[in-house]
This record gives sequence, C-alpha cells and structure tokens, in this order.
Amino acid sequence: MSHPACTREELIAILLAKQMRNGEVGFTGLATGRAAALYITGIPLAAMAFAQQTHAPDLTILLAGWCINPDLSQLQALPSAEFDNALQNLPCEAQMQAYPGHYAVRRGDVDFGFGSGVQVDAEGNINSTCIGDYQRPRVRLVGSILLPEHMTCFGREYLMMPSHETRTFVEKVDYVSGVGWPGGQSGRDALGLHHGGPQWIITPKAILHFDRQHGRAQLHSIHPGVSPDEVRVSTGFSIHTADVPTTPWPTAEELSLLRQVVNPHGALIPHPNEAQ
Repeated sequence: MSHPACTREELIAILLAKQMRNGEVGFTGLATGRAAALYITGIPLAAMAFAQQTHAPDLTILLAGWCINPDLSQLQALPSAEFDNALQNLPCEAQMQAYPGHYAVRRGDVDFGFGSGVQVDAEGNINSTCIGDYQRPRVRLVGSILLPEHMTCFGREYLMMPSHETRTFVEKVDYVSGVGWPGGQSGRDALGLHHGGPQWIITPKAILHFDRQHGRAQLHSIHPGVSPDEVRVSTGFSIHTADVPTTPWPTAEELSLLRQVVNPHGALIPHPNEAQ
C-alpha cells in the first residue's frame, strides 16, 4: 500500500536518512533482482543522498567498495553489476583502484552499512550461504561475501529484507553468515566482537530493532496499511505486536526533495506511477 503522495519505499528511505550523521561513511553494494536491488541498493543510496542534501552534507557514500560520492541524480537506472559501464561513467568524487582503498574496513572507518540475506533470525544473525545443512544443503547460495565484516567491523548495520515471511524470518538461521546479537551485548563480547552489530531490520512491513541486553529483535514500527496481525503471522519467531507505533509518513517538502533532487529519474526508487 502507499500514501496518496508517497510509496512505502520512499517512506523507508527518508526515515533511514534521519538516522545518519554528518561526517559518517556509509557503504552499500549492488544486488540483482528487482526487489533485492531496491532494498539493498536503491533505498540505501536514496537515503544517503537525501541525508547529504539535508542535515549531513559531509556524509560519504561508498558504493560497491570503490565509487565515492557518485552523483546519483544522473542515474537513469540502477547498475546491474559492480563495474557496470553506467556506474564507471557516473560522475563522482573519486574511484578507488584497490579495494578497500583508504577506507580500512577492519580499522572501523565505515560507520554503517546495508546487508541482506535469505534468512534472518530473532538474534539478528543473517544467512546468505545455504538453506538446510551446510554439508548437504537444499539450496547453495552466494556465500557470506562481506557480511562478516559488515556485522563486526562497521559501526552499525541495517539489514534490508525485501521479503517479510516466515521462510525468511526464522527462529534460527540455517547458517550464520553474519553475527547478530547472540546472547545480547555480553554474548558478542564473549565472541570478541566489541564493535558494530545490526541496528535495524527493515522490511516492506515493519522496522525491527534489538534489545541488546537479551539479544532479541523487537518491533520498532509497523508501516502504514500493515496490521499487527499481519506482521505477527509473517514472522517465524515470537514478537510483541501490541502498542507498536506506525512508521511516520514524510512531509510533502521531504518527498519533493527526494523525487526532484535526489531521485529525479526514479532510478533508485520507482516513482508511484512506475512502481507497479
């Protein structure tokens, strides 16, 4: 569902932008598939560019590990690969020749990132490796890629889940590709993980955050038009749905800035008349 003047994805992008601080470095990669690309690449880029246009002019966008502060308003469509010609030719402040260049991931230079997988569990562990037993999986997936670093070296991680169903929201992931909050903050400390961790899980239905003492996901807000029961039955672990606030719509001025300045061609997030 959408507001008469705003899609749910635009709502998410503007809300995310407000979590970003001036001077931070944000990282996202590229994904294939319409829904995955929208949630893993389009919404994060729109959020970061929106933050640059408002309260965080010195925020740095690190795209695909090598493209620094691209002019996203020039994009006609999302690039389909990390070295797509459209991305290589996109105006930007710099292109790094050697990954990770002067941004030392393990030193903590990246303040926040965006990751995803086919499963996420109640503790915020993420799986992008396999479905079923690792030795004899039903489905073999792309692997962990950079998720271990996302979940331990970045200052915070936003888990972008394009599908909110019981098959993707599970009590325990089949394989831990990136570590969440097992046992809460003390559990991460026991693993030697004293930095980072997932901040939010963002879906088409809701936003979840974490009780870091107990290490469990909790509802932060439910998107307009989605009922608490719909979220409950779509989540494969127990979750409290009573008295959860509704995700707020952006203002008309915020939406105008997103569409006309940040995303004029609808490349990052389709405009309402292009969404279907």
